[in-house]
Amino acid sequence: MVTRPRPAPVVGVLALQGGVAEHGGMLERLGARVVLVRRERDFAGADGPRLDALVLPGGESSTQDRLLRLFDLADGLRAVIAEGLPVLGTCAGLVLLARDVRDAAPGQRSLGVLDVAVRRNAIGPQTASREVELAVDAEDVVGQRDGRVRAAVIRAPEV
Repeated sequence: MVTRPRPAPVVGVLALQGGVAEHGGMLERLGARVVLVRRERDFAGADGPRLDALVLPGGESSTQDRLLRLFDLADGLRAVIAEGLPVLGTCAGLVLLARDVRDAAPGQRSLGVLDVAVRRNAIGPQTASREVELAVDAEDVVGQRDGRVRAAVIRAPEV
């Protein structure tokens, strides 16, 4: 029996604002083919979704919302997600997915496709964000035991 290698999954990263490069870089290191999503044709065509999955990165959720509407992407994204496209929302991306945003900026909307309520800046102000060094025991993750890992501690939404 001949086993053919599986093609790399095609993963879109919403590329309007935020941690686009960081998410794209990690996905590429994990073996995905990354598509930067800036227009509807980047994620959907006449024959359906063009992606195997989608990432909505961290950033500033009210800015991302305004850009989604400015570039007329919100309805198309909502539709492909509702049809079952796997999606990961980190930080601001989670806020975009939430059905209920408890402390939305004036006029801010969400895609409303994830049945959760969030407070977008629940865990600390932006000025409290910083980089720290953490001691970890994560050989399976970072290839080291009892090592040091540089990590970002940021304000974050609360679900």
